[in-house]
Amino acid sequence: MKVAIGNDPPGLEHKLHLVDTLKSKGFEVVDLGCHSAEPADYPDFAKIVGEGVAKGEYERGILICGTGQGMNIAANKVKGVRAALCFDVLPAIMSRDHNDSNVLCMGAWLITKERAEIISLSWLGGRFSGGVHSNRLEKIKSIENGN
Repeated sequence: MKVAIGNDPPGLEHKLHLVDTLKSKGFEVVDLGCHSAEPADYPDFAKIVGEGVAKGEYERGILICGTGQGMNIAANKVKGVRAALCFDVLPAIMSRDHNDSNVLCMGAWLITKERAEIISLSWLGGRFSGGVHSNRLEKIKSIENGN
C-alpha cells in the first residue's frame, strides 16, 4: 500500500518514527514534509497529502501536527478526503469500517510515538465494511458536492 505522510514541526519526530516503522512493515511511504523544525504551516502539508490521496496517487494519507485538529480541519477541506482525527485504536478502526476514511490525523502533543504507531497500523489494516455504511458515505459525498 502506498501511503503519503505529512507533518508540521511539532509532528516531525512522530512522523520520522512512523516512516521507519511503516517501511519496515512493507508499506511504500512517501514523506511529503515538513522535513525540519523550522517554522512551517500545517495547512500546506494537509493540502499536499489530501490532494494526493484524492487524486489516487496514494491509497492513504497520514498527517501529524501538535493536536491533530488543524491537520484534520485542513485535510477535510480537500474534496474527496475523509480525514479522521484519532487518539486511540477503536476510533481509527471504526473510521475505516464505517466511514471509509482515507486520511488519518494525529496529535504529537497528545499521544506517544508508540501509540501513533499502533493507531496507524490498526487504521491501515482496516477495511470499509460497506452495507448500510455505503449509503451514508454517498450522503457525505452529496454534501461535499453541494447537493
